[in-house]
Amino acid sequence: MPEKPRIKVPARAEREKVRSLIEGLGLNTVCKEAACPNIWECFQRHTATFMIMGDICTRNCRFCNVKTGRPAPLDPEEPARLASAIKELGLKYAVITCVTRDDLPDGGAEHFVKTIEAIRAVSPETKVEILTSDFAGNSFALEKVLKADPAVFNHNLETVRRLTPILRTKATYLRSLAVLNYAARMFPEIPVKSGIMVGCGESMEEVFETLRDLREAGCSILTVGQYLAPDEKCHPVEKYYSEAEFAEIKAYALELGFAGAACGPLVRSSYRAGEMAEKVYG
Repeated sequence: MPEKPRIKVPARAEREKVRSLIEGLGLNTVCKEAACPNIWECFQRHTATFMIMGDICTRNCRFCNVKTGRPAPLDPEEPARLASAIKELGLKYAVITCVTRDDLPDGGAEHFVKTIEAIRAVSPETKVEILTSDFAGNSFALEKVLKADPAVFNHNLETVRRLTPILRTKATYLRSLAVLNYAARMFPEIPVKSGIMVGCGESMEEVFETLRDLREAGCSILTVGQYLAPDEKCHPVEKYYSEAEFAEIKAYALELGFAGAACGPLVRSSYRAGEMAEKVYG
């Protein structure tokens, strides 16, 4: 019977340097806010997934550790501070994600654009992957961020069709597929990526169905990881998948035609994202 995966915590000095820089600039990372199991490994590698638009989300998904409530107004200085951190860290690849901001007319799309522009202004060699919300289905907002020409566009489907109403607040399975499909059709030069969690009560056939739906939507990069409940208030873990089961999922994904698939117990949507993009697209 597979057990909960063990998380390795590396040496302290390098990860503390990165954490101090990020906190000193008043930035948020999804690594910390979402209790990512890879936080120490990524910090030691001088990488992080930056979370813009605050640390309070307007949705309350049952798998997530990010705080829910009424967010503060957008900070106009945040893009410049984030760009400064990326330059100081010497990042060649940065992932920018966000809390969901249903309170904003464009869901924060313009703030994404300003962040990408700020990064390019001070660190033009840095490639930027964006991991966005569904923008409540607003195609104009989606078009706005895609026109900023990110290296990769990522939007997570999170789970199978049956469990979506249970785990995701306000989001829908078909809307997320539509977001991915819009990006793939309208901006074919930008690789489209998505990820799901397993261990929430889905069957393997439901996982395979989800992979087929993602591929048909135009998704070319896939991440599949073990769900780990951040606390007891979240949806419980129903199953821990074995390495063999993750290997089976990856083999099926590659058979479907995904250009790249990272599948494993501690895989998350932005884990080693730069390495994944480089491997798939050179």
